[in-house]
Amino acid sequence: MLDPKIEAFLREHHLLTLATCQNHMPYCASCFYAFIQEPATFVIATDAQTRHGREALENAHIAGTVALETKIVGKIQGVQFTGVFQKANEAEKKAYLKRFPYAIAMNPELWSIAISYLKFTDNTLGFGKKLEFFAS
Repeated sequence: MLDPKIEAFLREHHLLTLATCQNHMPYCASCFYAFIQEPATFVIATDAQTRHGREALENAHIAGTVALETKIVGKIQGVQFTGVFQKANEAEKKAYLKRFPYAIAMNPELWSIAISYLKFTDNTLGFGKKLEFFAS
């Protein structure tokens, strides 16, 4: 079960960094996301023809981050995660379009990232405090 502190953090934010890799060459892209708690899943919109879209389709094992931008060390919070990239199902699509209703007009390609591992660093709980989540 995902710690409520992690869930609250992910619901407060909307932008993740998606990391892919092809031929031993890493690449990152920023994507808006909707978060679904059970099962722990990010839903993103991207075209399959983008570099990160192509690479995630060729190697579905991806990584990423969500971070709070701050210079105050005591407020640093962020997650690093790994997961599996796949076509979004209807429930996942609905969650994304509920979070970003203006996207309906764009008719985006929607994808999900089933989180397999997530580490949350939260300095508001103490310097370097980390909470981990492993998918079952």
